[in-house]
Amino acid sequence: MQHKYAREMMATPLNRRQFLRGDFQARRSPLRPPWAVAEKEFTGRCTTCGDCVRACPSHILIAGGRGLPEIDFSRGECGFCGECADACKTEALSRKAYKTLPWVYHAVIDDEACLTSRGVVCASCREACVASAIRLPPRAGTAARPILNFDACTGCGACVAPCPVNAIHVRPRSAATDSRHEEPRCT
Repeated sequence: MQHKYAREMMATPLNRRQFLRGDFQARRSPLRPPWAVAEKEFTGRCTTCGDCVRACPSHILIAGGRGLPEIDFSRGECGFCGECADACKTEALSRKAYKTLPWVYHAVIDDEACLTSRGVVCASCREACVASAIRLPPRAGTAARPILNFDACTGCGACVAPCPVNAIHVRPRSAATDSRHEEPRCT
């Protein structure tokens, strides 16, 4: 008799990247460039020409699985300049896809991986955050822990590469449910 988890793993096709990242159930979709249309439509429209990758002045776009463009925040941050969308001839990246914002992603801080959860003083994420979306309120007797303000976070990824323990990721807003995140305030 097989264990339920083992059956799920065998039924889900994994690519090498998902396996190496520990995504054994193939749940994480790649982080597409700003202004990307919905994933299914994106994969249908994108011709893997690489125009968006070459147009990115921050050099954070890479050819990922099947040659489709993905963001690699270990290379830097996104300035939302729109050059990738402007270079896309198939409109897989389209400024028309979003009314005002280029996407609905935010940073997510992994509490268990963060150095501050072990009492180590670290402020690399706050120092890198251009939008001032991360704060470190003082705590008596231990290291201050970072708190993310969703209202201010743009999902630019500036905080990702400086983190010495890779505790920060950019994910769709619905995935950002860590207890150290502030919910948007109603005004």
